[in-house]
Amino acid sequence: MSITPEEALVALSLWIDGSPGYVGCSPEAVLWRRVTKVASEAGEAIDALAGAVGENPRKGVTGTMDDVVEELLDAAVAAVGAVEHVTGHHGYALARLDDKIMRVAVRAGVLERRPRERYDAVMDSGPTEGES
Repeated sequence: MSITPEEALVALSLWIDGSPGYVGCSPEAVLWRRVTKVASEAGEAIDALAGAVGENPRKGVTGTMDDVVEELLDAAVAAVGAVEHVTGHHGYALARLDDKIMRVAVRAGVLERRPRERYDAVMDSGPTEGES
């Protein structure tokens, strides 16, 4: 059985929301936890960078740029997972990210215009059966 990245992201987000530390929390508390996790992961990326460049002379080089990349990706996963949570777990977070990248590229002037994006197509089709 094949699973798409969108389906995997929804499954991860639902798993987090259903974990013991989240069950019984108010929706606002869960939202705060999901969003602050992004900042926490970004902090880990900063720590990894400090280790990779040997920022602390007492410790020296304690990591690699691969460690930095992994931490940055953890922050990205936390961010798109939080988007899934905020938007109701419909599987649109990655399409929204694609759309955001294209809009920023147009704004930055590296693209002349924003082509119709995957998010637009997903949103035009509406939720799939079973989604509300």
